[in-house]
Amino acid sequence: MKLFGFLNLRGISGQIAALVVVSIIALHVIITASFMINRPDQPDPNGDRGHAQLAASAHLLAAAPAPERPRLSADITRAFPQLGLELLPPGAVPSAGEPDGSLRGLRRRLGQDYRMFALPPDGDVRKLGIALPDGTMISANLLPEQRRPPFLGGPWMMTLLFAVISVTLLGLWAARALTAPLSSFAKAAETFSLNGAAAPLPERGPEEIRSVAKALNRMRERITGLIDDRTKMLAAISHDLRTPITRMRLRCEFIKDETHRARMLCDLDQMRAMLESVLSFLRNDRRLEAMTLVDIASTLQLVIDQFADMGRKVGYDGPAHAMATVRPDDLHRSVTNLVENAVRFGAVATIRLRVTADQLTIDVEDDGPGISDAHKQNMLQPFVRGDDARNMDEAAGFGLGLSIANAIVLAHGGVLSLHDRQPHGLVVRMQLPVHQQGRRTAA
Repeated sequence: MKLFGFLNLRGISGQIAALVVVSIIALHVIITASFMINRPDQPDPNGDRGHAQLAASAHLLAAAPAPERPRLSADITRAFPQLGLELLPPGAVPSAGEPDGSLRGLRRRLGQDYRMFALPPDGDVRKLGIALPDGTMISANLLPEQRRPPFLGGPWMMTLLFAVISVTLLGLWAARALTAPLSSFAKAAETFSLNGAAAPLPERGPEEIRSVAKALNRMRERITGLIDDRTKMLAAISHDLRTPITRMRLRCEFIKDETHRARMLCDLDQMRAMLESVLSFLRNDRRLEAMTLVDIASTLQLVIDQFADMGRKVGYDGPAHAMATVRPDDLHRSVTNLVENAVRFGAVATIRLRVTADQLTIDVEDDGPGISDAHKQNMLQPFVRGDDARNMDEAAGFGLGLSIANAIVLAHGGVLSLHDRQPHGLVVRMQLPVHQQGRRTAA
């Protein structure tokens, strides 16, 4: 039972075993067919054709009456000039001795009543004498015996090469068919997103591959459901907390002490802002905006105008127009978060835009204290704040601005990184792929 379970053709082990067996059988069938067609164990009929013609001619002359032999010999010479057949005069005695042992096939065809003698060669042509049963002598050219090509240079080697190449290609195809689902698993893990845009893994292939694909699809469904439940729960909590927060604000109006009333109102504002920031962060990766061709430069200029209206100093350095396919609202939101951080910790912020054939780069610079190298990577995590924002006061954030911007950049297939600005300050760099690019005009 274990043996049959191992040879289950629905599994990887069974398919590999079947592939090996089929390859061996195919190799043996090809070699056997070539052997049966070529038959190297038998003499080559084409190679012994000259001896057969000579033996047949000798038998015809022996059977013909003596007066008819000259005419028959002339007819044979015209039909087979390569034999060089001719009748020797009576009494001619061969003087070159017995022929070598390579004429065993011709001797077997002639029979015991015929004798062969080696004659002196005629130039480069070897001559052979044959004595007919009645004593008549004939001479003929001794044609070279045609042998079969050697094993390594004949059809055997071609057959073997063909079999090896065929089995190798079959093995490569089967290996790719078995390992391709594994590559799709790795790609699905890399591109996993909670927005549900990615299609489920196809459940095909060997039984083990189908089981893994089914388990991964179920795991993705459970993770998505878990995040959905968490978001709904926090949304409900936020909704329920807004009512008591509003009641507390109304009650604060009856506090006569101005100092205590201002502090309580500030605490309530921070609680409301915290709830809205957390919900915004949780919902960011769940509902992605559609990709749209927009003018990136105009979007950045809109952000600058909004901060200028609030009395903030924000500059722009880049082309006047730069078309690219992005999620405009998400991009506007991420740049707004970065500029908000920049003007919070610095006096002046600058947005720089650089566009190439396959990438656009947005730098948000400030002249603040910057971030140490040891904390740069951690600052991209949610709820992580720098040293200047550790205290929950009016100027403090909740550690979600960079996290939300990073999530938006990752959803675009880009990279967000932090760099030092000289002589001091921070540069937040957004590198986004250009999916579609239109006309650009320099400023």
